[in-house]
Amino acid sequence: MTTGSTGAGSMGAVRYDDGRIVAPPSMADLATQALRAMILSGELPPGTRLVEAKLTERLGVSRPPLREALQVLAFEGLVVPHPRRGVIVRPLTRHDVYEIVTLREELEAFAVRIGIPVRSPERLQACRDALAAFEQAGLDGDEGVFTQRKYDFHQSIVALAGHERVTEAYRALSLQMQLCMALNRSARRGGESLMQNVERHRELLTTIEGGDPEAVLKALADHGHGSFLDEVVDQLDGGTPDSERWLAERRSR
Repeated sequence: MTTGSTGAGSMGAVRYDDGRIVAPPSMADLATQALRAMILSGELPPGTRLVEAKLTERLGVSRPPLREALQVLAFEGLVVPHPRRGVIVRPLTRHDVYEIVTLREELEAFAVRIGIPVRSPERLQACRDALAAFEQAGLDGDEGVFTQRKYDFHQSIVALAGHERVTEAYRALSLQMQLCMALNRSARRGGESLMQNVERHRELLTTIEGGDPEAVLKALADHGHGSFLDEVVDQLDGGTPDSERWLAERRSR
């Protein structure tokens, strides 16, 4: 709850009841949030060239805050400078997808094996809260936030293990996983609504609440990558012998 403006010297700032003073977001912050959402929603897919003149007009900001936003996104790994094309949304190769998906699956499986049945009511409640936030993003129809909240839900599953190093390793993959999730979402867009996506995750949480780790592992295996691997990966370049062998094995199951 707020108690109003803090007065001179902090125009637009807000004072909370606990005494904190929070400055409003800068134009660079707002541009960063908007661009991040456009990338994670799939509106700006991997490999897209980010043209400053178009973005300043689209976002209603000048070039300095836009460039500051691009620097933040480059630090996060969502955009990369390209020698001839300027700044582009980070491309994903077939080998990138292979590494991201396999590492994600191994971390989730490890967490399930040691975290289920759930022994901490607080951790299970965190999963329920994450699903509620994910559902709200679906109701709001904001696909950028939707992708972030979906990742948050999966991170809450990993956190059931109470294993901080595994959670940190999973968190380190967060934005790369969200890029994959955005591509996966684009593959499903014609056949699955946001709320259908939420319902798939609600079923997964129900399985987790059942307390059988093998059932959860099976649910995770059936849960997410089929359409992504079938419809999206074939559009990506950069395959390697390892990634092609993995894809062939996945598709033969």
